[in-house]
Amino acid sequence: MRELAPGVHMLGAKKGGRVRAYLVDMNGELSLVDTLFENDARGVLDAIRRLGRKPGDLRRIVLTHAHRSHLGGLAALKRETGATVLAHESEADIISGDRPAQPVGLKPTAPLRTYPFQVGIFLNRPKHRPVPIDESVGDGDAVGPLRVLHVPGHSPGHLAFSWPEHKLLLSGDAIATWPRFEAGWPAFTLNPEQHAASIRRLAGLDAAIVGVGHGDPITADAADRVHSLAS
Repeated sequence: MRELAPGVHMLGAKKGGRVRAYLVDMNGELSLVDTLFENDARGVLDAIRRLGRKPGDLRRIVLTHAHRSHLGGLAALKRETGATVLAHESEADIISGDRPAQPVGLKPTAPLRTYPFQVGIFLNRPKHRPVPIDESVGDGDAVGPLRVLHVPGHSPGHLAFSWPEHKLLLSGDAIATWPRFEAGWPAFTLNPEQHAASIRRLAGLDAAIVGVGHGDPITADAADRVHSLAS
């Protein structure tokens, strides 16, 4: 667990392509962005306890998008915490298990270290444990102190989150730093034109700290680095 900004803690290790989740502590309430890969949600529950809190203090779980590596712990966390589950309405039926995530192709695409995840989405394996969302959220909404940004391209309902007071951006899979720094994993970008527009929007935030969906956060020259991705 690493604190990126006051009350914002990054979670995750090597599983799921160094997938990340973000635990936000504000005014005595906890909110969580994404749920990591493991079905048991142990990493998230351990982080809550390390903050001296209990699972029931988690009030909201908001999902950047409905890919398996970000949904793994959702069912366990809903059961343990009773937190409200939020996501963009266009991906609600994937999260609830009523349809699979839109597949990506099988042609190997650099970086090749992401190819196992490409095959997994193509085959819809491993499946996450379905959970209906409780509320939909969209552009301009708030989740605790975070402002919701609808940034489609990686997936139709992909969300990012900003906390302007801290110049913090949680980009989800719109930006990756593992296994290399880029505008998300290329094979997973379902709509390149939308994705390019979303990256330009994120660059316009001039964030000083960027927590990404996969990999280490960007804490040095973050605004310049995100601008370098915009076209």
